[in-house]
Amino acid sequence: MEKKLWQHIIQVRNTSPLIHNITNYVVMNNTANALLAVGASPIMAHAKPEVEAMVTLSHALVINIGTLDEYWSESMFMASKKADSIQKPWVLDPVGAGATSYRDTVLNQLLLFKPTVIRGNASEIIALAKTADVVTKGVDSTVISTEAIDAAKNLQAKSGAIICISGETDIIISHNTCIYLKNGNAMMTKVTGLGCTASALIAAFIAAVENKTEAVAAAMSLLSIAGELASKESAGPASLQTHILDKLYNITEHEFLTHLKITQS
Repeated sequence: MEKKLWQHIIQVRNTSPLIHNITNYVVMNNTANALLAVGASPIMAHAKPEVEAMVTLSHALVINIGTLDEYWSESMFMASKKADSIQKPWVLDPVGAGATSYRDTVLNQLLLFKPTVIRGNASEIIALAKTADVVTKGVDSTVISTEAIDAAKNLQAKSGAIICISGETDIIISHNTCIYLKNGNAMMTKVTGLGCTASALIAAFIAAVENKTEAVAAAMSLLSIAGELASKESAGPASLQTHILDKLYNITEHEFLTHLKITQS
């Protein structure tokens, strides 16, 4: 598995997939730069007259509901419906799931269009699966990732999507596999939008890699290892963000394989 994940990183670099992002205002610059750093090509477009054409043109789609409004939600519905109809892989990032009834209504509609991957923190995954009463603290999780495993399995069974729970341990659940990744650094929680960056990178990898579960694992491990390595030369969150971008761009096979902490069941 370890060698395969590195091969997937090289595959993204070599194919430079075009990733269509309908994402939030806070993270647009960050996620675009991260996509460029791993070798992908980003486009941010949410205008309804062009959104379906952009989905057709791109190799994968990201729907991130962070700064949701009525216009953007309609664009999200159009884009995800188009992606489903032409079997274009897409990622749903359910930012703030459970925080308001409006977000939940939008998410329920988006789930109808069969996302390939759903990535969120533990609170978001639990809220989306509607398996427990969970308080969502803005976009931050109030529970740890391992507490969301049962909810993720239920959500996977209902949606058919691969579920990725972000946290101190990243957990990836498909219909017959559970992968645990234990890389990263606590300082990464002080940089806004790294979860959104993870979703964008997942889109790049599912665009380029046939095995979608391995693609998610490769994207998540790349980001968390980049954060772990970057933290060693960072004085704080600002420099960490810069060093993560650098490490996404220049990470070596030796660095990746030496630091990767992965288990599978």
